[in-house]
Amino acid sequence: MAKAKKTQNAVERRAEELDTIAAVLPIERRDELAELLTDHDVETLRHLVNQGMGDNTLRALTSDLTYLEAWGLAATGQSLPWPAPEALLLKFVAHHLWDPERRTADPDHGMPADVDGSLRSQGFLKSVGPHSPSTVRRRLANWSTLTRWRGLDGAFASPALKSAIRLAIRAAPRQRLRKSAKAVTGDVLAKLLATCATDSLRDLRDRAILMVAFASGGRRRSEIAGLRREQLTVEPPIEMPDGPPLPSLAIHLGRTKTSSGEQDDVVYLTGRPVEALNAWMTAAKIDSGSVFRAIGRWGTVSRRAIDPQSVNAILKQRVELAGLDSGDFSAHGLRSGYLTEAANRGVPLPEAMEQSRHRSVQQASSYYNSATRRSGRAARLL
Repeated sequence: MAKAKKTQNAVERRAEELDTIAAVLPIERRDELAELLTDHDVETLRHLVNQGMGDNTLRALTSDLTYLEAWGLAATGQSLPWPAPEALLLKFVAHHLWDPERRTADPDHGMPADVDGSLRSQGFLKSVGPHSPSTVRRRLANWSTLTRWRGLDGAFASPALKSAIRLAIRAAPRQRLRKSAKAVTGDVLAKLLATCATDSLRDLRDRAILMVAFASGGRRRSEIAGLRREQLTVEPPIEMPDGPPLPSLAIHLGRTKTSSGEQDDVVYLTGRPVEALNAWMTAAKIDSGSVFRAIGRWGTVSRRAIDPQSVNAILKQRVELAGLDSGDFSAHGLRSGYLTEAANRGVPLPEAMEQSRHRSVQQASSYYNSATRRSGRAARLL
């Protein structure tokens, strides 16, 4: 009985320690994480926070570490050993990269049913079939990184592991899909905004989220969720020759997925998105701290920021209200939609990239190439 009490106290202590880094590393499932992660895991995360690691990188590391610990418990009945032996790494590959055709003839091929069921019941496994090779590689890379931060060596560079990954990928080819099946272009965005027609707090917030995320260059959901009032600077109005001046706002992005945070990346909002943002902040009485916050059942605005997944959930909810298929869209559709819309309207690629803050011309130009090919002469020979 005393042992159970001691274990519970350890879980409670880890939960409290996770709370101390929640401001930097938003955590949705604190209690579950406290049970899955070990004392060393939590201490590693605290160390990385103190070292100033980027928020997005920390979220990815925490997500992958939690999944690995959950998988390790389900597959072996024990927490992950550090460093992980080569056999465990090979088991991870075998459980996540497998041949669907062989699975139909051999039920033991791939992830065992009990491991699959355990991960699925905890919400760690949702898709059906083998994992994406890129996901498996990323989790192995983060596993390796966490091992090195503990001052240990692992078997991640072993020829056997590299060969297993290569052969598994050949056996389980997957089509590379976009993060959002369809882009949220201007016409789609108009339908979503039409569902935010009232002056209720929820409609005001969701309208502001959609317009700011799109107009600021297709900001990532983590950037929208983490946006703070202190990042906003009022700019002089933009004079218009045939109408009243348009309100203007600068967003100082700070550290993002593709920047070090040392340079001051700035994007601008003009006109309607600024008005939508101001309407939400005024109604919610937000003059400092997180801009986009949760709204309680009775219309109470939380003091804490919404989490990145909530941005995705809000978009999908608005998609359904607009009568569209929520399976076709995700929050990343705002990012791809911004570039697609810019291409359709003839905005030069460098100008669009200044707003989207894409670093890769190849990636950004893929949206332009698709728009050009669809409307170009090569597609209209008949």
